[in-house]
Amino acid sequence: MTDADRTYDSAAGLLGRITEELGTRLGHLPRPGARPPVDAAPTLVAVGHGSRDPRARATLDRLLERVRELRPGLDVRLAHLGLNAPLLPDALARTAADGRDVVLVPLLLTPGHHVTHDLPAAAAAAPVTTRVAAPLGAHPLLVEALADRLAEAGWTPGGGDGVVLAAAGSRDPRATAETRRVAALLGERLGGVPVVPAYASAAAPTVPEALRALAARGRHRVAVASCFTAPGLFAARAAASAPWLASAPLGDHPALARLVLHRYDRVRAPLPARELAAV
Repeated sequence: MTDADRTYDSAAGLLGRITEELGTRLGHLPRPGARPPVDAAPTLVAVGHGSRDPRARATLDRLLERVRELRPGLDVRLAHLGLNAPLLPDALARTAADGRDVVLVPLLLTPGHHVTHDLPAAAAAAPVTTRVAAPLGAHPLLVEALADRLAEAGWTPGGGDGVVLAAAGSRDPRATAETRRVAALLGERLGGVPVVPAYASAAAPTVPEALRALAARGRHRVAVASCFTAPGLFAARAAASAPWLASAPLGDHPALARLVLHRYDRVRAPLPARELAAV
């Protein structure tokens, strides 16, 4: 073999090794348009208020099962601000052992004290990188769940004079403003029926006051729409005030599960628009 032949073989071998290595590395790159591996995603920790009503925990468990069905492989966990285990600091400590970032999704409907103070404080103290998503709030998916729960309770278009939207209530004006937006969206969804926001605590009007105000306007077939994620004292009190029918809490409604994922996706690494539209 000549020197030229040996030089050619050496160059060809080097080129072959480079080609093989390049092929291996390219094989690990994601396909165009492919979703990143789910197990690389931050853990979704859904944060409930906590309740002494044993149905509340079971309801939130069912809601998170729906979330897992929508996003197989995503690590989805439940935590509470009080009254129920696991409490949020304990849940964050356990999640830290896995070494993953966390996104806290409040199972709360408005930006009250828990959302604006308690959750950011918990995120700042967490032993892992933790971000806080927006509350469920005024969103078409929430309105879809509210309208469906009213229909399940017996509401039909044109079959009632009005709706009282019963919410928890807060001293934070941003919370009452958000509830008013939900009421306006629900009124549009129901074909222009008056929807009056009312509160179980900390804000006015109360549910009975809102019902009396509608009755004074000649509206007596008024339904109470329960704007709560799970059964509890406030939801039971609002339903007991209903003169006609009251819807069940939002619970494990499929639209609410999609909204939880939507809030999660808005905070974690941005997704392409087509993927955000799919949740």
